[in-house]
Amino acid sequence: MIGILGEKVGMTHVFSEKGELIPVTVIKAGPCFVVQKKEKERDGYEALQVGYGQGKAKNFPKPLTGHFQKASLSPLRFLREFRVDRIDDYQVGQEIKVNIFNKGDIVNVQGYSKGRGFTGVVKRHGFRGGPRSHGQSDRLRAPGSIGGSSFPSRVFPGTKMAGRMGMEKKVIRNLKIIEVVEEDNLLLVKGSVPGRKKGVLVVTKVKEGKENKSKETKEKNGHSG
Repeated sequence: MIGILGEKVGMTHVFSEKGELIPVTVIKAGPCFVVQKKEKERDGYEALQVGYGQGKAKNFPKPLTGHFQKASLSPLRFLREFRVDRIDDYQVGQEIKVNIFNKGDIVNVQGYSKGRGFTGVVKRHGFRGGPRSHGQSDRLRAPGSIGGSSFPSRVFPGTKMAGRMGMEKKVIRNLKIIEVVEEDNLLLVKGSVPGRKKGVLVVTKVKEGKENKSKETKEKNGHSG
């Protein structure tokens, strides 16, 4: 299923026909362009390489500039691939707009979470820190022991410690499109999506019958809530 690239504008709210307040994320989606068609005979699979965001030619290496020239397109800052059922329905250079989505569609939104830099264990993992008494002036936000002493005399892989937080790829699934504003290339999606403002997002439509798959699996396994 073809998707679209865009960027996060911010959050607001709208009212439904019943007067219900709905929190929504505004996404500036597209226009995108088909840069290359991946064919099974040549590449081993079928997909579309889609580009978004105009860039300056001087900031691109010559091989990439030639890649765009081959498609008769100006350089684009972001490239992603989308698997499609019928690749013959699309042509290189074709413009993909927000009108591929309709009001009420269910979509998955992929992006990168906000980068928080190097953080301690209290912020990164929710540790409570050490006691606030008995001379613990420098242990208030410390992790405590990170491993055994005489045995096994090492730190186990995966131990929760301080480090870089955020900037991880996240996917929010089964979000409902509340409104499609074609003239401004905007999608209004119910709820929040990953990342900061102007962060790049990938929006893909969920095939019919797939949106409640995770819920059905939980109920089948006896986990209703």
